[in-house]
Amino acid sequence: MKELKIGNVTLDNPLVLAPMAGVTDLPFRLLCKEQGVGLICMEMISAKAVLYNNKNTEQLLKIDERECPVSMQLFGSEPEIVSGIAARLEERPFAFLDINMGCPVPKVVNNHEGSALMKNPKLAAEIVRQTVKAISKPVTVKIRKGFDDDNINAVEMAKYLEDAGASAIAVHGRTRAQYYSGEADWDIIRQVKEAVTIPVIGNGDIVDGASARKMLDDTGCDGIMIGRACRGNPWIFSQVKTYLETGKEANKPSISELKEMIMRHAKLMVDIKGDYTGMHEMRKHVAWYTAGYPHSAQLRRQTNEIETLDDLQRLLDIMPDYNI
Repeated sequence: MKELKIGNVTLDNPLVLAPMAGVTDLPFRLLCKEQGVGLICMEMISAKAVLYNNKNTEQLLKIDERECPVSMQLFGSEPEIVSGIAARLEERPFAFLDINMGCPVPKVVNNHEGSALMKNPKLAAEIVRQTVKAISKPVTVKIRKGFDDDNINAVEMAKYLEDAGASAIAVHGRTRAQYYSGEADWDIIRQVKEAVTIPVIGNGDIVDGASARKMLDDTGCDGIMIGRACRGNPWIFSQVKTYLETGKEANKPSISELKEMIMRHAKLMVDIKGDYTGMHEMRKHVAWYTAGYPHSAQLRRQTNEIETLDDLQRLLDIMPDYNI
């Protein structure tokens, strides 16, 4: 399995944890790191929120040395603010500064941020250009196929961003209008890869080792970014690594391994975020972890009543310890 080099940083492998708000927080990132992911992307952070010293943002900025190398992702639409905040944060221990130009959420897009920047490649390039000048760390960008089916411009966008000094580009093979529905268009990733000389990271519909191998083969991309398929499944990174190295799919974790991972995750959540926030945020993770297992529907119904680690342990005890 080949290494992935971005700027002056060489990663052990080409597997990347996608930035996902409400998912890729510090506890989950640590678990993914243990499973061998090559690069971790943090939750996206509003440049303006940092500018105005939003108290909730500091939690998002936390980096643990055990998870490095990490990519810190900012979003914003004003070049001076994004580049200025990048400079303010540069002393923190992240390896790359990523700029989000792919988020489809309405409150972000309506503020001309995230995937709205797909409609304005020149502004997008200026944000990158000023940020590259402001910091010495590599600047990367995450984009989409386009804004909608009438505006498929990932190739044009990538060229603008490369010219502006971006060190790598991640491409999600869906438009903003698609959100996460339908199939990802991997051919647009291939087109971007052929159009630029910087590393291209493919994103969209990687669910196992076979799909990871197929994306690498079909697109020629340098790295693969895994998003929704890792929710409740940090093992996917070790499974994909195994497949890329041996051609064999790894076994699904046993229920006892699943229970152990859930409890470890919950303890990390409580240690880092406190009892109340940690356990309340853990509820959605429990639903993701247990989806498809025996009694998962019953578990999901009861998950919303979890208040303590003991509550969670009692809930898991109703799951029989056998493999499926």
